[in-house]
Amino acid sequence: MTPDHPTSHHLEAPAGRASLLRLATAGSVDDGKSTLVGRLLHDCRALLADQLAAVERISRERGLPATDLALLTDGLRAEREQGITIDVAYRYFATARRRFILADTPGHVQYTRNMVTGASTADLAVILVDAHHGVTEQTRRHAAVAALLRVPHLVLAVNKMDLAGHDESVFAAIADEFTGYASRLGLPEVVPIPVSALHGDNVVTPSASMDWYSGPTLLEHLEAVEVAEDQSARAARFPVQYVLRPQTTGEFRDYRGYAGRLVSGVLRRGEPVVVLPGGQRSTVAAIDRLGERDVDFAVAPQSVTLRLADDLDVSRGDVIVPQASPPRLTREVTATVCHLADRPLHAGDRVLLRHGSSTVWAVVRSLDSRLDIGTLTADPAPTSLSANEIGQLTLRTAAPLPLDDYRTDRLTGSFLLVDEADGATLAAGLAGALELGAARHGD
Repeated sequence: MTPDHPTSHHLEAPAGRASLLRLATAGSVDDGKSTLVGRLLHDCRALLADQLAAVERISRERGLPATDLALLTDGLRAEREQGITIDVAYRYFATARRRFILADTPGHVQYTRNMVTGASTADLAVILVDAHHGVTEQTRRHAAVAALLRVPHLVLAVNKMDLAGHDESVFAAIADEFTGYASRLGLPEVVPIPVSALHGDNVVTPSASMDWYSGPTLLEHLEAVEVAEDQSARAARFPVQYVLRPQTTGEFRDYRGYAGRLVSGVLRRGEPVVVLPGGQRSTVAAIDRLGERDVDFAVAPQSVTLRLADDLDVSRGDVIVPQASPPRLTREVTATVCHLADRPLHAGDRVLLRHGSSTVWAVVRSLDSRLDIGTLTADPAPTSLSANEIGQLTLRTAAPLPLDDYRTDRLTGSFLLVDEADGATLAAGLAGALELGAARHGD
């Protein structure tokens, strides 16, 4: 193996540096999700002393018999007063085996857009179910969103097993129902884990009350799950963020480079490339990293500066890709969107489409369908999409757009629709038609 032919082994964490897992949690109201996240942070010893002291003090002031760990995650005052999670909160913690970024997302139907935001970059989703209530409509909604976003791994945490008498048959029935629904959605293998977040059973330490369960605790699974999606294994995509122009004096007077982050794949010195959307062709003359000049290759997600063999007209928003594997260049975009804004989206609306470091004008040519997550049916030709609704639309862009299908690449196949007047985000888009397991058009 030579440096000019890197493999996935080059991406392994250096010695002493744990790998990273991005996870999102979702659950219906009162399923105990905030308590589960609080328990996980508490038992992993990921809390500062003053954080724990504040929660203990508030618990005493409320006359609670024990520390309410849910207060660790319900950070907004409005959340604490209502006892529900209403915003996405990101928590950072680590164990000896792995680092974690946890997106704690709301459960209410009116906050579906928040879950989409939190789960959009997740490697794994933890969906919580109350052992007493079982699989609900919101549970199915959370599973459907995870399927739409192509989250690679899924955990079903059946919570409050203490209130179900730690009954194995209760757990098995819920796990069977959920996994059956998940298979209809085309979700990957589901890992069911029986837990009691209140008492810490099977969250970080094994439960003495559920000796019939021989699987991993939640933390053990989170530490061990393999994040198989390797951005370096995909076709190279380099959105240009900044153009470094020659200086009038000094060592950089002849230096012209294009700075950005390689979002996928591997680029090598001497590789033939094309600049999109213009189509200019050249080769990679040199690759520079921070503190290193003229390295042999760059691997996603490194931030680098590319120097090309030819003096081309390259601007911010252009994408440098291998000539052998370019993305589709199109002005007609079929996409699945989750509408995020309070004002509805209609056919004929003019919007801005932000993809990577580029922004182009676009018009909504048509609203093709709207998904009913409860029934997994797609209602054709809706008049509008309202906040939290998911549907398929067709866009026409003012300039050609280099866009991968979301099913091929979650990073380069996603985009945002933005209000041209005030810059507010309208919708999160996934390039490609609406496909959700058994989803079908309504009669």
